[in-house]
Amino acid sequence: MKKDIHPDYHMIKVQMTDGTVYETRSTWGSEGETLLLDIDPLAHPAWTGGKSTLLDTGGQVARFNKRFGGLTLGKK
Repeated sequence: MKKDIHPDYHMIKVQMTDGTVYETRSTWGSEGETLLLDIDPLAHPAWTGGKSTLLDTGGQVARFNKRFGGLTLGKK
């Protein structure tokens, strides 16, 4: 293995959105630094099963229905 081509692999702390802190090894930052997460499995809807809502204030959905609302798929 070649020398001096690999990044430094060291211990860091990771702080979740709820304040929980754990230690892991990483190439991020330097030894002992704390990585603050903005999004993690505790807060992101992809992991928590959160519901997404469509907020349309007379925008794209209304324009689509205005342009293509009269079209039908199938024979009469």
